[in-house]
Amino acid sequence: MSLTYVIPDTHGRCDLLDDALAEIDARSRGTADTIITIGDYVDKGPQSKQVIDRLLSGVGCSFVALKGNHDAMMVEGLRHPAKMARWLANGGDAALASYGGDPAAVPPAHIAWLDQLRLLHVDAHRIYVHAGLDSEVPLDRHIETTLLWKRYPKGQPDGFGEFHVVHGHDNDPDGPLLYRGRTNLDTLAWRTGRLTVGVFDDDRPGGPVDLIEVRGPAAEG
Repeated sequence: MSLTYVIPDTHGRCDLLDDALAEIDARSRGTADTIITIGDYVDKGPQSKQVIDRLLSGVGCSFVALKGNHDAMMVEGLRHPAKMARWLANGGDAALASYGGDPAAVPPAHIAWLDQLRLLHVDAHRIYVHAGLDSEVPLDRHIETTLLWKRYPKGQPDGFGEFHVVHGHDNDPDGPLLYRGRTNLDTLAWRTGRLTVGVFDDDRPGGPVDLIEVRGPAAEG
């Protein structure tokens, strides 16, 4: 039996990411297992640079990194000056501070890594994506705006056909939110100090078979 561990939005909380990876390492069977991070590595929390450095250093087993809307905003803000203000107003100020406050200090390798991140990942039973899917649109016809920005109607249980959808983006401090057809893992970790990793059995359809919760200090203010 192989497992897939899904880490939701970390938003500059490298302390929580480190603890989550340590917990996964303690349980994992190594190369048979997969770690998927579903985006929003940057903004809001204090350690965006450190989060990217940590992921670029490797996680110890098969690894899939997906893009979040904040990752896309950071790339746009740094490459297009007209979009800088939007990024900074949405938590980019904290991300920039982690690089010393100078846009020129952000390594080109970090920008390139964020830019080339995949938008979704599909396995035998599940689709992993940052924000969500439109069940009325074929998977190969989805646009980036949907995949990075969609918000499901509150309580909507549906997935995508026979696939269970695993996502973050739409935070709930009391989550994770577990439905018949989808799992929302985003618990506003950067603020609450509580990050929840979903554990999925690769041979079994549906939602998580386990949850790993790591805790750190809540954000001040």
